[in-house]
Amino acid sequence: MDFKTRTLVALRAARRHAPVPNVWIGVDGFVDTIVTPVARREGPGEDFAPIATITDFARRIEGAAGKSTNIEFYPRMEKLGGNGPIMANAMLATETRVTYVGALGKPNIHPVFANLAAHAEVIALCDPALTTAVEFKDGKLMLGQLRSLDEVTYPAIVDAMGADGLRRKLAAADLVALLNWTMVPHMTELLRGFLDEALPAVPKREDRIFFFDLCDPEKKSREDLLELLDLLGRFSEFGRPVLGLNLKEAQRVHADLGFSTLGESPDGLRELAADIRGSLGIAMAVVHPRESAACADADGSFWVPGPYTDEPLITTGAGDHFNAGFIRGMLLGLPPEACLGLGVSTSGHYVRTAKSPSLDELEAFLSAWT
Repeated sequence: MDFKTRTLVALRAARRHAPVPNVWIGVDGFVDTIVTPVARREGPGEDFAPIATITDFARRIEGAAGKSTNIEFYPRMEKLGGNGPIMANAMLATETRVTYVGALGKPNIHPVFANLAAHAEVIALCDPALTTAVEFKDGKLMLGQLRSLDEVTYPAIVDAMGADGLRRKLAAADLVALLNWTMVPHMTELLRGFLDEALPAVPKREDRIFFFDLCDPEKKSREDLLELLDLLGRFSEFGRPVLGLNLKEAQRVHADLGFSTLGESPDGLRELAADIRGSLGIAMAVVHPRESAACADADGSFWVPGPYTDEPLITTGAGDHFNAGFIRGMLLGLPPEACLGLGVSTSGHYVRTAKSPSLDELEAFLSAWT
């Protein structure tokens, strides 16, 4: 029996009697405009040849040094964005009750979040940030305008929900996901607020999951990153902290923690996850490159290949969908390998369809995966 079949069997068994989980997710919010850069225009509309790769784009930019240039971005879609809203939407599709707190638009919710607001309880702290997501065959460039996220703070959450309201929501939550450390300027202080004020007043549960996503800490100093990583271990007092990382993020964290460079083989990725988990003293570390995924907990490390495709319909949000699938597996009580299987299937379905899959659709995807 291969890992796909094991994941499918575990998912079907867990769904029979699984309760609907309560999840609390925050704290960012973006309006994403997905664009394709134009290399050569032949006519109006979509009659153009795209700039296919980041390398080609870099050459185009380099050629403009000392001169100037004009690059057209052809808009493909406008959609909700941010680690939190994308993960929240994906969690809603898999039968969860979601409370979302973040930058959704104030005083009025921005239209891109209308579906989220219709199906989840939402608390808006400020206006959303803006991202232009430039997609290529070999990756994407996220060009952000983030000033509104200065307003996302722990006091702002308390003001919006009330101290008692926040504690009640946290007490009922099976998952608390605090996302996008890099782009939310006050996130470290926000986490301290949870650790020092909110969570000590909440009944403790060993099975409560705390999930964190850094969102590319390249622009952060080593000192800032190590300060943040030190905080994550403190969440063990209140539940099970889990850190989700793409490959670039994992390599940065691994290096800043003082480890030597590892390869990108299955064994290398498993060791990468194990080193990070052990160093931070957290319940789980997860690493998800584009073609596979690995994780480590106190009992060992695990790896699965992914359903990679050369022709994705969309890539922006793929990592957030992996996170949603992986954490949904944890909420179902699946073993780590099956959580990885659910994560890569959720991401694989999303990049092919641009839609967040339901649990039924994930079963169908796993059944059809060859």
